[in-house]
Amino acid sequence: MPAPVEFTLCREVHCADAMPWLRACGVLPGACAVTSLPDLSELNLPLPAWRAWFLEAVRLVVDAVPAESAALFFQSDIKRDGAWIDKGALVVRAAEDAGARVLFHKIVCRRPPGTLTYGRPGFTHLIAVSRAMKCPDVLPLPDIITDAGRQPWVRAMGIRAAAHAVRFARDVAGAKTILDPFCGVGTVLAVANALGLDAVGVEKSRKRAEQSRQLMVRADEL
Repeated sequence: MPAPVEFTLCREVHCADAMPWLRACGVLPGACAVTSLPDLSELNLPLPAWRAWFLEAVRLVVDAVPAESAALFFQSDIKRDGAWIDKGALVVRAAEDAGARVLFHKIVCRRPPGTLTYGRPGFTHLIAVSRAMKCPDVLPLPDIITDAGRQPWVRAMGIRAAAHAVRFARDVAGAKTILDPFCGVGTVLAVANALGLDAVGVEKSRKRAEQSRQLMVRADEL
């Protein structure tokens, strides 16, 4: 088995609540955001309060990167009280309210296509937005990502899916740093370092923040 990719670039992890951290940080020069916002069940909020929180979080993430850069969001829909909540649509709405526009909307398969998931989403939205950047005519990533890769944590995005997002940030948006303000165990941060970029993460849980400082990925997983 190939050895893990050793990261020698900067990986900065803040153990903090992401919302006040984002309000205080201002714009991070050279940064592109790649993140997944917490679900309703993770925040223990009533649905209307969570929705307002989610919209504000998207706006703060968009505001944290330069206008000519981008923010990429991995979000899976959720079902509550017999109705689906389209988190992709919430990302688009909040981004547009923040003055950004959609660069692309891709799909990441969480289950093999055609699998019955019985009330659980079998896919994740991957949405990129920007206030000034224009989407190129040809994007170096597929419309449907059928192999998300290994998940280091049950709530983490797959390593290969994260690599698609980080490569877009590096090769198309020209980012030097990847920001993940809801970094969990650090999948995006580890992928960013493995692909030659610095990384900044924020995680409220002390245990997961420490895990995110240590996580490494193998070259064959990217």
